[in-house]
Amino acid sequence: MNMHRFVIGVCITLTIAFPLFSMGAQKEQPLTVYAYDSFSGDWGPGEEVVAAFEEKHDIPVKIISAGDGMEMLTKVIAEKDHPFADVVIGISDEVATRAYRADLFEPYHSPMLSEIPLFLHFDPEYRLLPFDYGNFAFIIDSEMIPEEAWPASLEDLTHPRFKKNVILIDPRTSNVGLGLLLWTIQIFGEEGYLDWWEAMKDQALTITDGWSSAYGLFTEGEAPLVLSYTTSPVYHYTYENSTRYQALVFDEGHQATIEGVGMLRSSKRKEEAKLFIDFILSEAQLPIALANSMYPVNMNTPLAKGFAYAPKPEISLRIESEVIEKNLDRWLHEWTEVMSK
Repeated sequence: MNMHRFVIGVCITLTIAFPLFSMGAQKEQPLTVYAYDSFSGDWGPGEEVVAAFEEKHDIPVKIISAGDGMEMLTKVIAEKDHPFADVVIGISDEVATRAYRADLFEPYHSPMLSEIPLFLHFDPEYRLLPFDYGNFAFIIDSEMIPEEAWPASLEDLTHPRFKKNVILIDPRTSNVGLGLLLWTIQIFGEEGYLDWWEAMKDQALTITDGWSSAYGLFTEGEAPLVLSYTTSPVYHYTYENSTRYQALVFDEGHQATIEGVGMLRSSKRKEEAKLFIDFILSEAQLPIALANSMYPVNMNTPLAKGFAYAPKPEISLRIESEVIEKNLDRWLHEWTEVMSK
């Protein structure tokens, strides 16, 4: 009888303990986040944001650099049948339709969306939620080129005085590089944009795979001009107290971009993923804006003093994501043919 009671007691104890053990083990599994290189790199906000989120929610997060924006999207699509991540940070509105057609993201109507202006809600189904935005621009080293010689348009960049003085970024791998490709299509039209790129082959010191390597070469003094954002000077003023690097604003307008964050349908940790997205759209807005040198989407986020050094273009240019998706493969093929000759 005593042995019978002992066995029953052990069974009851194991029955209670096993789910508790399982819950504990599940909690220890980190929420896996894919982010583009500049978000998770040395200059990016990734480490600070993850530390603050973990402290607040006691949920471990593993952030993984997944290449630049276009590379990251390609990676997530390739992993669709064998998913690894729960959340993806940095799919821009330009390539959103490609992500939608791959059926990667689960809609999530975050309560933080009420604090984000409607013009930034680029996905009506909220598979991707906006977390920062800005305009592409060329940044100039004011100590290397005097102000009277600064270019005033994309066409000016083709002048012989800028030969081997510009660092460009590959549109096949980078959202920033794609932004310039779309920008040239807007300014010169499909009948003329390839002529601009043909002329820029002599102007380019190099064409990098991503923004981080391009901007690193620029700040190391390899060339006085680099493709980036109008908001890039914010970083230098905030962290270096320097106004050496200036954003060039052209009267013809600048291509705009909105970066999104989304929860993968395949995630087994959707509640934690939602908490992380909410955090990205609230407490994390200021550190992301400063480190990324982009505008925060949450209208309740106070802008740091450095944003006074980010000139705002009068004209923001946009191409609908559906139009981009329909033509992107052809545009990239045409670009590759011209630049590889």
